[in-house]
Amino acid sequence: MIKLFSLKQQKKDGEAGSTKNTKTSAAVLRITKDLNELNLPKTCATDFPDPDDLLNFKLVICPDEGYYKGGRFVFTFKVNPNYPHEPPKVKCETQVYHPNIDLEGNVCLNILREDWKPVLTINSIVYGLQYLFLEPNPEDPLNKEAAEVLQNNKRLFEHNVGKAMRGSYVGDTYFERCLK
Repeated sequence: MIKLFSLKQQKKDGEAGSTKNTKTSAAVLRITKDLNELNLPKTCATDFPDPDDLLNFKLVICPDEGYYKGGRFVFTFKVNPNYPHEPPKVKCETQVYHPNIDLEGNVCLNILREDWKPVLTINSIVYGLQYLFLEPNPEDPLNKEAAEVLQNNKRLFEHNVGKAMRGSYVGDTYFERCLK
């Protein structure tokens, strides 16, 4: 009985303190597991600017086929303390002419929004992002202009992607060179 009481008291003391630590610990445990099980394709690499901070890292995708072949695209991952119950925040640091990535770097990927489930992993997101470069989806766009061009004129879309990746203007927007 005394042990049960002391466990309840410890739990109560823990709740009185910061509950954030418990959530962060759970997030760190899960992200550690996800990263240990990460099976990156040869076109992807991770970068941890602070090796002690597993909750903030970068993913570099260098597609080897499709419209974006030869490009180098950097994404930042910010894993919040509620992970895996909430998806990480993912942004594209590389400005890209893409129907599913807007000019501010926001990414339109269903598993980062309404279709997120705690059973999904960082690996799922990596493959989802890679797939966006292989098969851009004009049906669910963030960049409506790029989506419209992709739907109506694939050759012009391919030309615009090439111009943007070489470092040039597409319309009124200047894109930095991102070819490797």
